[in-house]
Amino acid sequence: MSPKIHVAILDDHQSIIDGYLFRLSQTPEVEVVATSFFASDLERMLQEHPVDVLILDIQVPTSPENLNPYPILHVIPRLLQNYPRLNVLVISVHNQAAMIRNVMEAGASGYILKDDYASIQQLGSIVRSIASGGIYLSQEAYTQLAKKMPESNSLTSRQLEILSLCASFPDATTAELANRLGIANSTLRNLLSEAYIRLNVRNRAAAIAKARQLGIITPPQPQIEI
Repeated sequence: MSPKIHVAILDDHQSIIDGYLFRLSQTPEVEVVATSFFASDLERMLQEHPVDVLILDIQVPTSPENLNPYPILHVIPRLLQNYPRLNVLVISVHNQAAMIRNVMEAGASGYILKDDYASIQQLGSIVRSIASGGIYLSQEAYTQLAKKMPESNSLTSRQLEILSLCASFPDATTAELANRLGIANSTLRNLLSEAYIRLNVRNRAAAIAKARQLGIITPPQPQIEI
């Protein structure tokens, strides 16, 4: 009997999680060990359960107290560093070439678009492939990834990680952000300054807004009117 492939899921919609649970239940060797609506639960889930494949949505709140989307370009490299055997599969509605490229360069092993129903139907076999070291892309994600990126919009992976973190914690001080990254304040300031120059902006708020406009970091959570 093959060993179980343990899966954890981060998505802020119960109906989506239920759909993944249904699809994965059709693959006997796959077992979902944890799910969550908030990125702040990721560390706990991974500490409490052995996880081979982590399924991530992009636009998920950071925590119940912080509803800004979590800094996925910071989270993926950190999780892969702390859990070297972990494999990350992103399933998202976002089909911008820059976002797909940045997520894959951050260390994801796959990117599926949520409207790629054929891939969703085969989720169990895709998870099995990724757990064994494979890479999977939706056809549209592959097409977008193959596009040549404008040089004027290119930032380093570290600058993208920092802007992703800034967007998730807009009120954090430079010192607090540097502490999260484990770097000196001066290093963070230098990286941000270089990012401002490349984006042709003059401050952090403008850099976040420009990066979102270009589709290179997660957009803000949509406002829900009641």
